[in-house]
Amino acid sequence: MNFRKIGLIGVPQDVGASKKGVDMGPGAIRVAGVIAKLRKLGHEVKDFGTVDCYTVDQFDSRDPNNLGLNYLDIILDTCSLLKDRVELIINAGYMPLVLGGDHSISIGTLAGLKKMNQGNTGVIWIDAHGDFNTAETSPTGNIHGMPLAIATGRGEKSLLALGPSPTVSEKNCVIIAAREIDPNEAKLLKESNVTVFTMMDVMKKGIVEIASEAIKIASDGVDHVHVSFDVDSLDPKEAPGTGTQVPGGLHYREVALLLESISKCNKVSSFELVEVNPALDIQNQTAELAVELLCHAFGKEMY
Repeated sequence: MNFRKIGLIGVPQDVGASKKGVDMGPGAIRVAGVIAKLRKLGHEVKDFGTVDCYTVDQFDSRDPNNLGLNYLDIILDTCSLLKDRVELIINAGYMPLVLGGDHSISIGTLAGLKKMNQGNTGVIWIDAHGDFNTAETSPTGNIHGMPLAIATGRGEKSLLALGPSPTVSEKNCVIIAAREIDPNEAKLLKESNVTVFTMMDVMKKGIVEIASEAIKIASDGVDHVHVSFDVDSLDPKEAPGTGTQVPGGLHYREVALLLESISKCNKVSSFELVEVNPALDIQNQTAELAVELLCHAFGKEMY
Protein backbone atom coordinates (compact mmCIF):
# COMPACT_ATOMS: atom_id res chain seq x y z
CA MET A 1 0.00 0.00 0.00
CA ASN A 2 1.24 3.47 -0.86
CA PHE A 3 1.47 6.36 1.59
CA ARG A 4 -1.93 7.11 3.11
CA LYS A 5 -3.51 10.05 4.86
CA ILE A 6 -5.48 8.20 7.54
CA GLY A 7 -8.28 9.79 9.53
CA LEU A 8 -8.78 7.92 12.79
CA ILE A 9 -12.10 7.98 14.65
CA GLY A 10 -13.16 6.10 17.79
CA VAL A 11 -16.74 4.93 18.32
CA PRO A 12 -17.08 3.41 21.83
CA GLN A 13 -20.57 2.00 21.33
CA ASP A 14 -21.65 -1.10 23.24
CA VAL A 15 -25.44 -0.99 22.92
CA GLY A 16 -25.44 -2.92 19.63
CA ALA A 17 -24.09 -5.89 21.55
CA SER A 18 -26.25 -5.20 24.63
CA LYS A 19 -23.29 -5.73 26.95
CA LYS A 20 -20.56 -3.56 28.42
CA GLY A 21 -16.87 -3.90 27.69
CA VAL A 22 -16.66 -3.31 23.97
CA ASP A 23 -17.10 0.43 24.66
CA MET A 24 -13.51 0.35 25.95
CA GLY A 25 -12.22 -1.07 22.67
CA PRO A 26 -11.17 2.18 20.92
CA GLY A 27 -9.27 3.29 24.02
CA ALA A 28 -7.46 -0.03 24.30
CA ILE A 29 -6.47 0.14 20.63
CA ARG A 30 -5.11 3.65 21.13
CA VAL A 31 -3.18 2.51 24.22
CA ALA A 32 -1.68 -0.29 22.12
CA GLY A 33 -0.02 2.38 19.98
CA VAL A 34 -2.05 2.33 16.77
CA ILE A 35 -1.22 5.91 15.75
CA ALA A 36 2.53 5.66 16.37
CA LYS A 37 2.79 2.32 14.58
CA LEU A 38 0.90 3.51 11.51
CA ARG A 39 3.07 6.62 11.39
CA LYS A 40 6.17 4.44 11.62
CA LEU A 41 5.00 2.74 8.41
CA GLY A 42 5.12 6.14 6.72
CA HIS A 43 1.48 7.15 6.84
CA GLU A 44 0.12 10.50 7.93
CA VAL A 45 -2.40 9.92 10.72
CA LYS A 46 -4.80 12.54 12.00
CA ASP A 47 -6.93 11.80 15.04
CA PHE A 48 -10.51 12.97 14.50
CA GLY A 49 -11.44 12.16 18.07
CA THR A 50 -14.24 10.08 19.49
CA VAL A 51 -17.97 9.99 18.74
CA ASP A 52 -20.12 10.50 21.84
CA CYS A 53 -21.96 7.26 22.61
CA TYR A 54 -24.51 6.08 25.13
CA THR A 55 -23.81 2.89 27.09
CA VAL A 56 -25.96 -0.08 28.07
CA ASP A 57 -26.20 0.99 31.70
CA GLN A 58 -27.87 4.31 30.82
CA PHE A 59 -31.09 3.06 29.21
CA ASP A 60 -33.50 0.17 29.03
CA SER A 61 -32.73 -1.92 25.97
CA ARG A 62 -36.17 -2.10 24.40
CA ASP A 63 -38.33 0.59 22.88
CA PRO A 64 -41.95 -0.59 23.14
CA ASN A 65 -42.54 0.61 19.58
CA ASN A 66 -39.64 -1.39 18.13
CA LEU A 67 -39.65 -4.82 19.72
CA GLY A 68 -36.86 -7.01 18.45
CA LEU A 69 -34.43 -4.12 17.97
CA ASN A 70 -32.48 -3.44 21.14
CA TYR A 71 -31.45 0.20 21.71
CA LEU A 72 -32.67 1.19 18.24
CA ASP A 73 -33.08 4.93 18.84
CA ILE A 74 -29.71 5.20 20.56
CA ILE A 75 -27.92 3.34 17.78
CA LEU A 76 -29.63 5.49 15.18
CA ASP A 77 -28.35 8.63 16.95
CA THR A 78 -24.78 7.35 17.19
CA CYS A 79 -24.69 6.12 13.60
CA SER A 80 -25.98 9.50 12.44
CA LEU A 81 -23.13 11.23 14.28
CA LEU A 82 -20.64 8.75 12.83
CA LYS A 83 -22.01 9.30 9.33
CA ASP A 84 -21.28 13.02 9.67
CA ARG A 85 -17.79 12.38 11.06
CA VAL A 86 -16.91 9.97 8.23
CA GLU A 87 -18.07 12.54 5.67
CA LEU A 88 -15.88 15.13 7.44
CA ILE A 89 -12.85 12.83 7.27
CA ILE A 90 -13.38 12.17 3.57
CA ASN A 91 -13.90 15.85 2.76
CA ALA A 92 -10.66 16.64 4.57
CA GLY A 93 -8.84 14.27 2.22
CA TYR A 94 -8.27 11.39 4.64
CA MET A 95 -9.07 7.69 4.49
CA PRO A 96 -11.49 6.77 7.30
CA LEU A 97 -10.16 4.28 9.87
CA VAL A 98 -13.02 3.61 12.29
CA LEU A 99 -12.38 1.91 15.64
CA GLY A 100 -15.29 0.25 17.48
CA GLY A 101 -17.13 -0.45 19.59
CA ASP A 102 -19.61 -3.08 18.48
CA HIS A 103 -20.29 -3.92 14.85
CA SER A 104 -23.53 -1.93 14.63
CA ILE A 105 -21.32 1.13 14.05
CA SER A 106 -20.77 -0.13 10.51
CA ILE A 107 -24.23 1.18 9.66
CA GLY A 108 -22.94 4.70 10.31
CA THR A 109 -19.60 4.11 8.61
CA LEU A 110 -21.19 2.92 5.38
CA ALA A 111 -23.82 5.67 5.50
CA GLY A 112 -20.97 8.18 5.68
CA LEU A 113 -19.27 6.61 2.68
CA LYS A 114 -22.47 6.72 0.61
CA LYS A 115 -22.20 10.43 -0.26
CA MET A 116 -18.75 9.97 -1.80
CA ASN A 117 -19.24 6.51 -3.28
CA GLN A 118 -22.96 6.61 -4.13
CA GLY A 119 -23.13 3.00 -2.97
CA ASN A 120 -20.60 1.92 -5.60
CA THR A 121 -18.67 0.12 -2.88
CA GLY A 122 -17.52 -3.44 -2.44
CA VAL A 123 -17.14 -4.89 1.05
CA ILE A 124 -14.77 -7.44 2.57
CA TRP A 125 -16.41 -8.45 5.86
CA ILE A 126 -14.02 -10.50 8.02
CA ASP A 127 -16.18 -11.98 10.76
CA ALA A 128 -17.23 -15.20 12.50
CA HIS A 129 -20.82 -14.12 11.92
CA GLY A 130 -22.88 -13.11 8.92
CA ASP A 131 -24.30 -9.93 10.51
CA PHE A 132 -27.19 -10.42 8.08
CA ASN A 133 -30.06 -10.70 10.53
CA THR A 134 -33.17 -8.56 10.64
CA ALA A 135 -35.61 -8.02 13.51
CA GLU A 136 -37.61 -10.96 12.16
CA THR A 137 -34.68 -13.41 12.05
CA SER A 138 -32.51 -12.34 14.99
CA PRO A 139 -32.72 -14.55 18.10
CA THR A 140 -31.42 -11.71 20.31
CA GLY A 141 -32.54 -8.40 18.81
CA ASN A 142 -28.95 -7.14 19.03
CA ILE A 143 -28.29 -4.79 16.13
CA HIS A 144 -24.58 -5.67 15.92
CA GLY A 145 -25.84 -8.81 14.15
CA MET A 146 -27.62 -6.76 11.46
CA PRO A 147 -25.29 -4.16 9.84
CA LEU A 148 -24.51 -6.01 6.60
CA ALA A 149 -28.22 -6.66 6.07
CA ILE A 150 -28.90 -2.94 6.60
CA ALA A 151 -26.10 -2.02 4.18
CA THR A 152 -27.67 -4.15 1.45
CA GLY A 153 -31.15 -2.71 1.99
CA ARG A 154 -32.76 -5.18 4.42
CA GLY A 155 -34.20 -4.38 7.82
CA GLU A 156 -35.53 -1.53 9.94
CA LYS A 157 -36.73 1.47 7.91
CA SER A 158 -35.18 4.12 10.16
CA LEU A 159 -31.74 2.51 9.86
CA LEU A 160 -32.17 2.04 6.12
CA ALA A 161 -33.00 5.73 5.75
CA LEU A 162 -29.69 6.82 7.29
CA GLY A 163 -27.58 6.15 4.20
CA PRO A 164 -29.99 5.74 2.59
CA SER A 165 -29.47 2.01 2.03
CA PRO A 166 -28.32 0.20 0.07
CA THR A 167 -24.97 1.78 0.89
CA VAL A 168 -22.97 -0.97 -0.86
CA SER A 169 -23.04 -3.04 -4.03
CA GLU A 170 -24.48 -6.35 -2.86
CA LYS A 171 -22.82 -8.53 -5.50
CA ASN A 172 -19.47 -7.09 -4.36
CA CYS A 173 -19.96 -8.09 -0.71
CA VAL A 174 -17.79 -10.92 0.64
CA ILE A 175 -17.82 -12.47 4.11
CA ILE A 176 -14.66 -14.30 5.24
CA ALA A 177 -14.26 -16.66 8.25
CA ALA A 178 -17.97 -17.28 8.90
CA ARG A 179 -18.66 -20.16 11.27
CA GLU A 180 -21.72 -19.16 13.31
CA ILE A 181 -24.73 -18.10 11.25
CA ASP A 182 -28.31 -18.28 12.53
CA PRO A 183 -30.64 -20.57 10.52
CA ASN A 184 -32.98 -17.86 9.21
CA GLU A 185 -30.02 -15.57 8.63
CA ALA A 186 -28.45 -18.31 6.50
CA LYS A 187 -31.60 -18.39 4.39
CA LEU A 188 -31.38 -14.63 3.82
CA LEU A 189 -27.74 -14.95 2.79
CA LYS A 190 -28.50 -17.78 0.35
CA GLU A 191 -31.20 -15.64 -1.26
CA SER A 192 -28.80 -12.68 -1.55
CA ASN A 193 -25.89 -11.95 -3.89
CA VAL A 194 -23.40 -11.90 -0.99
CA THR A 195 -20.49 -14.35 -1.24
CA VAL A 196 -19.72 -16.27 1.95
CA PHE A 197 -16.40 -17.99 2.62
CA THR A 198 -16.75 -20.12 5.74
CA MET A 199 -13.90 -21.41 7.87
CA MET A 200 -14.39 -24.74 6.10
CA ASP A 201 -13.68 -22.93 2.81
CA VAL A 202 -10.54 -21.44 4.36
CA MET A 203 -9.42 -24.89 5.49
CA LYS A 204 -10.01 -26.44 2.07
CA LYS A 205 -8.67 -23.67 -0.16
CA GLY A 206 -6.15 -21.89 2.05
CA ILE A 207 -6.13 -18.22 2.94
CA VAL A 208 -4.09 -17.12 -0.11
CA GLU A 209 -6.71 -18.42 -2.54
CA ILE A 210 -9.58 -17.10 -0.42
CA ALA A 211 -7.95 -13.66 -0.33
CA SER A 212 -7.47 -13.64 -4.10
CA GLU A 213 -11.09 -14.62 -4.78
CA ALA A 214 -12.47 -12.18 -2.22
CA ILE A 215 -10.53 -9.22 -3.60
CA LYS A 216 -11.59 -10.05 -7.14
CA ILE A 217 -15.28 -10.23 -6.18
CA ALA A 218 -15.23 -7.15 -3.92
CA SER A 219 -13.41 -4.91 -6.39
CA ASP A 220 -15.03 -6.00 -9.67
CA GLY A 221 -16.68 -3.00 -11.32
CA VAL A 222 -16.73 -0.73 -8.26
CA ASP A 223 -14.70 2.35 -7.38
CA HIS A 224 -14.18 1.64 -3.70
CA VAL A 225 -13.73 -1.29 -1.31
CA HIS A 226 -14.51 -1.08 2.40
CA VAL A 227 -12.90 -3.54 4.83
CA SER A 228 -14.74 -4.38 8.05
CA PHE A 229 -12.65 -6.49 10.43
CA ASP A 230 -14.30 -8.05 13.49
CA VAL A 231 -11.73 -9.50 15.88
CA ASP A 232 -14.03 -12.46 16.58
CA SER A 233 -12.93 -13.75 13.16
CA LEU A 234 -9.78 -14.78 15.01
CA ASP A 235 -9.66 -17.93 17.09
CA PRO A 236 -10.47 -17.00 20.71
CA LYS A 237 -7.26 -18.69 21.89
CA GLU A 238 -5.41 -15.88 20.13
CA ALA A 239 -7.95 -13.11 20.64
CA PRO A 240 -9.85 -13.73 23.89
CA GLY A 241 -10.95 -10.10 24.25
CA THR A 242 -14.18 -10.17 22.30
CA GLY A 243 -17.77 -10.71 23.40
CA THR A 244 -18.96 -13.30 20.88
CA GLN A 245 -16.20 -15.90 20.83
CA VAL A 246 -16.52 -18.77 18.37
CA PRO A 247 -13.92 -21.58 18.38
CA GLY A 248 -12.17 -22.62 15.21
CA GLY A 249 -11.30 -19.18 13.86
CA LEU A 250 -8.49 -17.67 11.86
CA HIS A 251 -4.94 -17.55 13.20
CA TYR A 252 -2.70 -14.48 13.31
CA ARG A 253 -0.63 -15.54 10.31
CA GLU A 254 -3.73 -16.19 8.21
CA VAL A 255 -5.22 -12.80 9.00
CA ALA A 256 -1.88 -11.07 8.43
CA LEU A 257 -1.58 -12.68 4.99
CA LEU A 258 -5.20 -11.84 4.19
CA LEU A 259 -4.80 -8.19 5.16
CA GLU A 260 -1.48 -7.88 3.35
CA SER A 261 -3.18 -9.12 0.19
CA ILE A 262 -6.07 -6.70 0.68
CA SER A 263 -3.62 -3.84 1.25
CA LYS A 264 -2.38 -4.27 -2.31
CA CYS A 265 -5.86 -3.63 -3.73
CA ASN A 266 -5.75 0.02 -4.81
CA LYS A 267 -9.53 0.36 -4.40
CA VAL A 268 -9.52 0.01 -0.61
CA SER A 269 -10.66 3.42 0.64
CA SER A 270 -11.93 2.77 4.19
CA PHE A 271 -11.34 0.37 7.06
CA GLU A 272 -12.98 -0.40 10.39
CA LEU A 273 -11.98 -2.60 13.30
CA VAL A 274 -14.62 -3.67 15.80
CA GLU A 275 -15.59 -5.81 18.80
CA VAL A 276 -12.43 -5.57 20.93
CA ASN A 277 -13.65 -6.07 24.50
CA PRO A 278 -10.92 -5.29 27.07
CA ALA A 279 -13.16 -6.52 29.93
CA LEU A 280 -12.71 -10.04 28.57
CA ASP A 281 -9.10 -9.62 27.49
CA ILE A 282 -5.81 -10.71 29.06
CA GLN A 283 -3.37 -7.80 29.55
CA ASN A 284 -4.66 -6.01 26.43
CA GLN A 285 -3.57 -8.98 24.31
CA THR A 286 -6.40 -8.69 21.79
CA ALA A 287 -6.04 -4.94 21.29
CA GLU A 288 -2.30 -5.29 20.76
CA LEU A 289 -2.87 -8.11 18.27
CA ALA A 290 -5.49 -6.00 16.50
CA VAL A 291 -3.02 -3.14 16.11
CA GLU A 292 -0.40 -5.44 14.64
CA LEU A 293 -2.96 -6.74 12.16
CA LEU A 294 -3.99 -3.18 11.28
CA CYS A 295 -0.35 -2.56 10.43
CA HIS A 296 -0.47 -5.49 7.99
CA ALA A 297 -3.58 -3.91 6.46
CA PHE A 298 -1.57 -0.74 5.92
CA GLY A 299 1.61 -2.12 4.42
CA LYS A 300 3.54 -4.11 6.99
CA GLU A 301 4.82 -7.38 5.56
CA MET A 302 5.78 -10.71 7.08
CA TYR A 303 9.18 -12.00 6.05
